[in-house]
Amino acid sequence: MEHVPPPAEELALLDRELAELDARRAQLLTRRSWLLAALRPPAPTAAPGWNPSGWGAPPGASAQPWGYVPKQPSAPRGAQNVLLTLGGLLLTVAAVAFTLVSWGSMGIGGRSAVLAAVTLGALIAPAVLLRRGLAATAEALAALALALTLLDVYAVHAVAAPDADGLGFTAVASAVLAALWTAYGLALGTLRLPLPAAVVLAQWPLLFWAWAAGAPALVVGWALLATAVLDGAIALRGKGAGVRVTACVGGSAMGFSALMVGLALSTTASGPFGAVAPGALLLAAAAAALTGAWRAPKGFARTGGVVAGLAAVAAVGGVPAAELPGGWRVLAYLLCGLALTGVVRAGVPRDAARGVLAASGVVVAGALVWALRPLAVVLLGPGTLLSDVWAGSPEGFRAALGTTLPWSELAAAPVVLALVAGLLGAAHRWWPSVVRISAPLAAPRTADTGTPGAGAPGAVGAAAPWPGWSGWTTWSGAGAGVGRRPSAATLRGVVGAGAVALGWGAFLLAGALLDVPYALAVAGETALVGGLLALAVRGTGRGRGETAMPVTALVAAVAGAVSVGVLSLASEGASYAVFGALAALFAGAAVRAAGSELPRAVFAVAAVVWGTVLTGLAGRSLGLAPQETAPLVLVVPALTVLLGARLRRNPVALPVELTGALGALVAVGLAASEAPFLALVLALCGVLAAGAAVRPERRPVAGYLAAALFVLATWVRLAASEVSFPEAYTLPVTVPALVVGVLRRRRDPEASSWTAYGPGLAATLLPSMAVALTDTDWLRPLLLGTAALVITLLGARYRLQALLLLGGAVLALDGLHELTPYVVQVAGALPRWLPPALAGLLLLVVGATYEQRLRDARRLRDALGRMR
Repeated sequence: MEHVPPPAEELALLDRELAELDARRAQLLTRRSWLLAALRPPAPTAAPGWNPSGWGAPPGASAQPWGYVPKQPSAPRGAQNVLLTLGGLLLTVAAVAFTLVSWGSMGIGGRSAVLAAVTLGALIAPAVLLRRGLAATAEALAALALALTLLDVYAVHAVAAPDADGLGFTAVASAVLAALWTAYGLALGTLRLPLPAAVVLAQWPLLFWAWAAGAPALVVGWALLATAVLDGAIALRGKGAGVRVTACVGGSAMGFSALMVGLALSTTASGPFGAVAPGALLLAAAAAALTGAWRAPKGFARTGGVVAGLAAVAAVGGVPAAELPGGWRVLAYLLCGLALTGVVRAGVPRDAARGVLAASGVVVAGALVWALRPLAVVLLGPGTLLSDVWAGSPEGFRAALGTTLPWSELAAAPVVLALVAGLLGAAHRWWPSVVRISAPLAAPRTADTGTPGAGAPGAVGAAAPWPGWSGWTTWSGAGAGVGRRPSAATLRGVVGAGAVALGWGAFLLAGALLDVPYALAVAGETALVGGLLALAVRGTGRGRGETAMPVTALVAAVAGAVSVGVLSLASEGASYAVFGALAALFAGAAVRAAGSELPRAVFAVAAVVWGTVLTGLAGRSLGLAPQETAPLVLVVPALTVLLGARLRRNPVALPVELTGALGALVAVGLAASEAPFLALVLALCGVLAAGAAVRPERRPVAGYLAAALFVLATWVRLAASEVSFPEAYTLPVTVPALVVGVLRRRRDPEASSWTAYGPGLAATLLPSMAVALTDTDWLRPLLLGTAALVITLLGARYRLQALLLLGGAVLALDGLHELTPYVVQVAGALPRWLPPALAGLLLLVVGATYEQRLRDARRLRDALGRMR
C-alpha cells in the first residue's frame, strides 16, 4: 500500500523542494555569469585573489577554481587620480609664478634655457612613463606640458615679439600649438589628453585671424563656419571618444555662432541683394550640416537634418523677406519651411530626412505661434464688455475687442492660418497618397531594439509597414522600450483636426483685420459656431481613430460660443438673438448627435447654460434687481427637472440636471444679499429637489437635499424676521414630525432613525443652537443642553443613530460655548510655554497609543454603524 503523508507534512516537503530548486537556479545563473565573463578579453589591471564566499574569476582566468574573484587594487583609482591632479596643478602654479614673477631677474640665455629645458622634459617624460606602464602619471605630466607650452607662447610674445598684434599672434600661436599637440598625441597614442587639447586649440586660429584683420561680420561668420566644418570632420573620423566629443561640442558652438551671425545679417539686410551674402553663408551651413547628417549616427543625423532645414529656410526666405513689409516676412519663411517637405522624395537618408521634416514642422509651428497672439485677442478681447453690459453697439469689430494692435503688421496672420489649414485639409482629403509618398520615412521599429527596420515575420512586437496599419500598432521589447504608434486613421484624424482648428481661427482673424461691422461680426461668429456643431455632430458616430476632428470641432464650437456670447453683450437685441440661437443650436446638436454619450452631454449642458443666461438677461430687461432676478433664473432648473423625468435613465439626464442645479446655485448667490428673497429661493429650490426625489433613482440624494433646503429656508425666514425665539415656530413643526417618525418606526422597524426623527429634531435643535451661540443669558443654553442630553441618552438607550449624533453634537457645542469664557481666562493666566508643551505631550501620548486609539475608533464606528 502506498503511503500518503498528511497535507501539512506534504506541504512542508513541497516547500523544501521548491527552496532547493531556487537555490540550484541561483547557482546555475551565477555560473553562467562567470562563463560569460570568462569569454571577454582579460582586464590588464586585474590581480588574482580568492573569495571563498562566492563564484567568479577574473576574465581570462578560466583555469582557476570556482570561488575565485579578482582582488581589489591596493589603492583606489579615484584617490590616485586626485593625487596626480593636485600634483599637476601645483607644478602648473609654480610654472606660472616663475614665468610671471621671476622672469625679469634672469638674462635672455637663462630664460630660454630654463623654459626649453622644463618644457622639453615635460614633453619627454610621458613617453618614458608610458613604457613603464605608469599611464596616470604620464597623463598628469602631459597636462603640465600643455600648460608649459602656453606659457612658452606668452613668454615669446612678451620678449621676442612685444610689438606684435595680440589677436594675430594668438591666431598663429593657437594654430602652431594645435599642430604640435596633434603630432604629439598621434606619436603617443595612449595618452588621452593631447588630441582633445589640440581640438580645443584648433577652434581659435581662424576666428582670431578674422578679428585681427578687422574683417566684417560676414567674414567672421565664414571663419566660424569653416572651424565648425573642421570640427565635424574630426567628429566623424577622429581617434578616440574624447576627440570626437570635444570636436562635436566645439563644432556645435562654432556652427551655432555662424548661424546666428548669418541670421542676424539676413534679418537686418536693407534689401534682397543685401540678404544674398548672408544667405550664402546660411546655405553653406545647411549643406555642411546635411553632409554631416548623411554619415552621422541616428541621433546626430536627425539633429543635423534639423539644423540644415532651419538654415536653408533662413537663407532662402531671408531674400524675399528683406523686401516684404511687417508680418508678411513670416509668410515668406513659412513657404520656405513648407517647401522642405520635398525632402521626402529627394533620396536623403531616412534619419536625416526626418530631421529636415522636423525643421519644417518647427518653422510652421513658429509661424502659427506668431499668429496666435491676434487670435487670442479676437477670442478674449470681448471680455472687456462685461464691465458695461448693453452700453451700445460699437461701429466695427475691432472697437468691440477693447484693445489696440498693430493690425497692419498682422495682415498675414489669417493668410498663414488659412494656408496651413488648407494644406492639412488637402492631406486629410488625399490621405492614401500622403501615406504612399511618405512610406520610405515611416519604416517600423524592430521588436527589441526600436531601431528602424522591418520586423521579422512572426517576431514578437514586430510592426507592420505604415500603409497597412490599422487600429494601434504595437512594438515592445524585453522589459523596457514598450510603446505604441498611432494608426494611420488616428494620424489622419489629427491632421483633419488641425485643419478645422486653424480654419476656424483664420475666419475669426479675417473678420478682425477687415474690421467688419459689429452686426456682421456677431452673425458670422454665430454661423461659424453652427458649422462647427454640424461637423461635430457628423463625426460623433465614427470609429475610435476618427474622433479627433469632431472633438476639435466641439471644443472650437464651445470656445466660439463663449466668445460670441460675450461679444453680443454690447447690445440688448444682439444678446437675445445670440444666446437664443446658441441654446437652439446646442439643443439641436444634442438631439441629432449619435454614438458616444459624451458629446451629447456636452451639447445638452451648453444648451442649459445658454438658457440660464437668457433668463438672467430677461431679468435685466425687466429692470429687476439681482435678488429679484433670482426666482426668474430658477425657470431653467425647473425645466431640467422636467427634462430629467422625461429622459429617465438616459446618460444625458444626470449632466443636464447637475447643470440645472448649478443654475439654482447661481440664483441662490443672486438672492444672498436679501434674506427674504434668499428664503424664497431656497424654498423654491427645495420644491425642485422634492420634484426630482419623486424618481426612485434620484430619491437618495434629492430627498435629503429637499429636506435640508426647506429647513434652511425656514431658518433664513426666521432670521430675516428678527425672531429671537425660533422655538415658537420650530417646535410646532418638530412635535408632529416626531409623531410621524414614531408611527413610521412602528410600521417599519427597519427604517432609519435619520429618516424618522432627523428632520424633526434638526428643525428645532439647529436653529436653537445658532441663537444660543450669541445669547448672553443662561436660560436658553441650560434648556438646550438639558434637551440635548435627554436626546443623547435616548439615542444611546434605544440605539438610534440620529438621536445620539444630533443630541451629542448640540450638547458638545453648547457646553463648549458655556466654557469658552473660562477657558480664555485660564489660558491668559497660564505661562506662554505651557500650551505648546501640553500639545506636544498630547501628541506623544496619542502617538504611543496610536494602535489602541485606532482600535477604539474602529469599535466606535462599528457601534454607530449598527445603530438605526
